[in-house]
Amino acid sequence: MTLIELLAPAKDLECGKSAILCGADAVYIGGPLFSARKSAGNTLEDIAKLIDFAHLYYAKVYVTINTILTDAEIYEAKKLIEKLYELEVDAIIIQDAGLLEIGLPPVPLIASTQMHNHTLKKVKFLEAAGLKRVILARELSIKDIKHISKNTGIELEGFIHGSLCVCYSGQCYLSYAIGGRSGNRGECAQPCRKTYTLLDNNRKVVAEQQHLLSLKDLNLSENIEELIKAGITSFKIEGRLKDENYIRNVVSYYRQAIDQVLEKLELDRASSGESIINFKPDLKKTFNRDYTTYFINGRNDDIASPFTPKAIGEPAGIVKHIAKDHFKVSTDKQFSPGDGICFFDIRSKLKGTTINRVEGKLIYPGDMSGLKKGMEIYRNFDIKFIRQVKNARIERVIAVNLSLTSQKETLKLKAVDEDGIEAEASVLIHQEPAKNQQLVINNLNTNLSKLGGTEFRLAELDINLDQVNFIPISEINKLRRKLVEILRNQRKLHRIRDFITIIPNNYPYPEKELDYSGNVYNNLAKKFYERHGVEKIAPAAEAQTDMTGKKVMTTKLCLRYQYGLCSKHQSAEDSDVPMFLIDEEGKEYRLEFNCDACEMEIYY
Repeated sequence: MTLIELLAPAKDLECGKSAILCGADAVYIGGPLFSARKSAGNTLEDIAKLIDFAHLYYAKVYVTINTILTDAEIYEAKKLIEKLYELEVDAIIIQDAGLLEIGLPPVPLIASTQMHNHTLKKVKFLEAAGLKRVILARELSIKDIKHISKNTGIELEGFIHGSLCVCYSGQCYLSYAIGGRSGNRGECAQPCRKTYTLLDNNRKVVAEQQHLLSLKDLNLSENIEELIKAGITSFKIEGRLKDENYIRNVVSYYRQAIDQVLEKLELDRASSGESIINFKPDLKKTFNRDYTTYFINGRNDDIASPFTPKAIGEPAGIVKHIAKDHFKVSTDKQFSPGDGICFFDIRSKLKGTTINRVEGKLIYPGDMSGLKKGMEIYRNFDIKFIRQVKNARIERVIAVNLSLTSQKETLKLKAVDEDGIEAEASVLIHQEPAKNQQLVINNLNTNLSKLGGTEFRLAELDINLDQVNFIPISEINKLRRKLVEILRNQRKLHRIRDFITIIPNNYPYPEKELDYSGNVYNNLAKKFYERHGVEKIAPAAEAQTDMTGKKVMTTKLCLRYQYGLCSKHQSAEDSDVPMFLIDEEGKEYRLEFNCDACEMEIYY
């Protein structure tokens, strides 16, 4: 049976718990070392707590060890994976192929998107190498995903929401080239969010001092059904640096959206329980740079965020009136003191301020500078909504049916939960007929239903007693608590844990040569690729000191296309003509265009 997974990020233990409570079927979290988000590391103690909590609901925990590793680090990584295996982690997300050569415990391995999983050949190779799942490149279309799914049997995970890197994951060396901070080592300085000037081949300015490599945020909430039909079984939300309010809002939204599709397609989710929240999730009210579907339906114009890399939030109306200390906006939205608003000034620069006071339709912000009549206002911080999410009552409960029977002095309570897991508990009572039988039945109904504070909720209670005897309320509660503990233990015993041992083989790698973009940073990775038929292997970029003249990015964002200069619509001789980017420090980068693949390349 195909099970569909909603996979959420966890910056820390509390974010992970919130994600699970809001309906995530799995979470991914950074360990103490070797995470592609170096600043989002967690202790083994906290990871153990998260694993125990997630497993109550048959949800899973994946730990990221998705950086490339030195010869010394790879043995540290092995020790870490062995400890995580003992904690019963459900999978490890990896980037470094050397880990496939080192003899790991039989924990499932997931190929990070940092492994550049963008072709059928690459995915087939990773499947043959023994990995359980591949996280696909964000740049793939529905058509691409269908092609990969049709020709492989490996699990396919795809991003559904969150920030977008402009470069193919694992192939970005710009941060390292500029300042020695490598994205493949978890230290990206995000140069893609800075400003650049674009020049054509005649050195004419096409765009000046804009965030030309900055993208909008991904939102595929309207594409869930077609992604499932294409072969995606795990939907991944990006955001291991995001706070708990972001997690609660976004996970709740996608839980509801995915459930609607699962019901239509008669498919099941990958974990147990129902999430109950008392707020209405809204993606517009959480961090976003405006949204895009990126390349899921092929190339389109609506992917870039050239005017700002910051969150702009939701459109909130047009300025209709300006005074010295306040303004009026055309909108039905209600503003509150403490709301954050922003707008693009006459130079298309983003400016923001906080609302100090609201009087009817009149808004008194902390700063009026730059505001003009006719400008569109955005709200990027809705204080009422954030408070509602922060203080929301969120619970996740597993449905359970209870049946109570008696035989002489034995009172027996049986449970069957929504997964078909059974448990049974009993207590001894005196055979003393109750003077008020209805009162006893009422007490049984009331006290056996008290499952609050546990991960269970009563779906149905059947009471079928041979004789209604006097039963102290303390005994009823004792029986209920005893049954809950037994059911928990039964769920633990019935939880299916995957064990996958990597068995080395000689399945050929799709290429015979690897340059620095193969990210081979240690001898075990080199040995791995040699065993798979690679004849020439260059060391990773991070092993080199000078990237001058080398390609530091490959992007599906094409600035020539974005500015109406696409060579496919010009004469053939223009297709090989470069363009140039100039950064904030005056450094020049050459742009080349691989028109056959519809890609742009940036050279340092």
